[in-house]
Amino acid sequence: MTRTSRLTRSYDRLKRTPGLPRDTAVIAGLVVIGLASGGYILSQQRVSYPWDDGYTFAADFDEAPGISPGNGQEVRMAGVTVGDIVAADITPDGRARLTLRIEDEDNRVFDNARLVLRPKSPLNEMYVEVAPGGAPGEPLAEGGVIPTTQTEDPEQVDEVLQHLDEESRTAVGSLLAEADAALASASVDLPPGLEATDATLTSLRPVVEQLATRRENLRLLVTALSDIARVAGSDDARLSALVADARSTLAVLDRSDAELDAALGELPGVTDQLRRATSAIDTLTGELDPALAGMRTAGEELPGALRRLRGTVGALDRTLDAAAPVLQQARPLVADLRPLVSDLRPILSDAAAVTGRLDLATAELVEYLPDLKDFVYNTTSVTSLEDANGGILRGLFQFSPTSAPVALPSQKGGDR
Repeated sequence: MTRTSRLTRSYDRLKRTPGLPRDTAVIAGLVVIGLASGGYILSQQRVSYPWDDGYTFAADFDEAPGISPGNGQEVRMAGVTVGDIVAADITPDGRARLTLRIEDEDNRVFDNARLVLRPKSPLNEMYVEVAPGGAPGEPLAEGGVIPTTQTEDPEQVDEVLQHLDEESRTAVGSLLAEADAALASASVDLPPGLEATDATLTSLRPVVEQLATRRENLRLLVTALSDIARVAGSDDARLSALVADARSTLAVLDRSDAELDAALGELPGVTDQLRRATSAIDTLTGELDPALAGMRTAGEELPGALRRLRGTVGALDRTLDAAAPVLQQARPLVADLRPLVSDLRPILSDAAAVTGRLDLATAELVEYLPDLKDFVYNTTSVTSLEDANGGILRGLFQFSPTSAPVALPSQKGGDR
C-alpha cells in the first residue's frame, strides 16, 4: 500500500469522526486564549526580549536584602522607571553584585554614577535609584561594573536594633506599642492638637513679623556698612592715616608685650570668676522672682492684717487691764511657792532619769496596744450596767481560798 493511499484512507476516517470540527475549533480557541493571557502576563512582568533596545551593567553592594531578580524590581533615574534588576550574584570578595538592564540606550550611565538601594514599601520591596553621573566621567561600557565605593545599602531595622542593649530594645518595643495605641485614637485626639497648633502658630505670627523686620534692618545695616567701606576705600589719604595710626598702635602693643602676656594670663581666672558670678546672679534672680511675688502678695494682704491686728491688740490691752488685779493678788502666792519650786528641782532631776527610759517602755507597749484595747473593751462590757437591750443588774462573783466557808488543809497547817 502506497503512502498516498494511506493518507487518503486516514483523511477519510477523520472526516467520518463525529464532532471533529467542533473539537478542533475549541482546542484552537483555547490555544489562542492561552497565548494571549501568557503574552499579557509577560508584558506586566517586564520580561526582557532579545530584540529590545537597551544595555546592561552591574553594580556591587555590601548587602542586597530583599532582591528577587526577574520579578520586575525597578531601576529608576530621577524617580522614573528606566529598567529592572535581571540578576544577582556574589563576587569573590563576598559582595553582592546586581545586574541591571536599562531599556533605552539614550539613558546612559557614566563610570562616576552613584547607585542607592532603597525600599519602596514597608514589605522591603526594593528598587535601585541611579544618579547617572556625567562629565568628566566616561560612559559605562556594556557589562561594566560600578564599585561599592559608589553604592549605598539600605539601613534595616534589625541592624539598628542589634546595636542596642536589652533594656533599649524593650524600651523601643514599648514605644512602638504606645505609638500604636496613640495612633489608634488619632482620629479623635489629633484634630484638637492640630487646632491647638494652629492657635500657637497664629499667636507666633507677630514674632515672625518682628523677625522679618529684624532681617530687613540687618540688610539695611549691611548695605550701610558696605557703603561706608566703599567710601573709606576711595579716600587714600584717610586710609594712609588709618594705616599709620594702626602701625603706631601695633608698635606700642609690641613694646607692651610682657604686660599684655600678664594681662592675658589673668583673663582665664577673671573669666571663671565672671562665669561663677553670673551663675550666682542667675540663681539669685531665680530665687528673687518667687520672693518678690510673695512680697507683692504679702503687701496686698498686709493692710487687712494690720487692721485685724489692731483689733486684737485692743482686745489684749483690755484683757491685761482686767487681769491686773488678779496678778496683783497672785504675787503673795507666787512668793510662797518659790521655796517649793526650789525643793522640786532635785526631784525633777531624778524624774528626768526615769522619763528618759519611758521611750523604751512605750516602744514595748506599742505592740500590745490592740490587746490592751480589747482588754479595756471587754472589762468595760463586764462591769457595765447596761447592754444592747438596756440597763441590767449585774454582779461579779469572786471565789478564792480566803472566801471559802470551810477550812482547807493548807489553813490548818497540814499537807497540801
